[in-house]
Amino acid sequence: MAINFRQTKFIGVAAKLDQCPPPDLPEIVMSGRSNVGKSSLINALAGHNKLAKTSQTPGKTRLVIYFNVDNQLLLTDLPGYGFAKVSQSEKERFSKLADQYLQSKRPIQMVLHLLDVRHKPNQHDIQMIAWLVESGLPWQIVLTKIDKLSRLQALKRRQEIADFLGIDDLSHLNLVSITKKQGITELRELIAARIGAEVADM
Repeated sequence: MAINFRQTKFIGVAAKLDQCPPPDLPEIVMSGRSNVGKSSLINALAGHNKLAKTSQTPGKTRLVIYFNVDNQLLLTDLPGYGFAKVSQSEKERFSKLADQYLQSKRPIQMVLHLLDVRHKPNQHDIQMIAWLVESGLPWQIVLTKIDKLSRLQALKRRQEIADFLGIDDLSHLNLVSITKKQGITELRELIAARIGAEVADM
């Protein structure tokens, strides 16, 4: 079985769990800060610059957003956190939605938690990764924006972030540049492998 990531399409959003699509396909869930580049990563994986809407206003996305990949899996984008210019009650609402989603009975095959390689993980990141470790769900950290650093600097930051989070296995941290398409092929392969598939030639 081969997955063609170019056959990725937007299929809808959900503001509540009962608005989610039927749990018929395995899901790869993305989490992270509002400005960490989840939409850009979805576009890079799909090879389509305008599939997922990126925003210059961090925190604008407050819904769970779904993309169908070649009718074989869903890419699920959870609400971002940390920078939204909304009320505290509104922040709590979409934070609760993300929490409920991860603890639901959805067919989640892996969680990709995105971090900006240049910055120390914040309290939300630390809590999320600690929860993932305890949850038993397969997870991977995606370190974005490595094009802002030299290769040696990026490798050093990966080690520093791993040490900060208490992660011994560096294979849990993928280095990615969306603008230079570095690490995208490896991430596609990782996602496909989670559902027992390969990546189709693109």
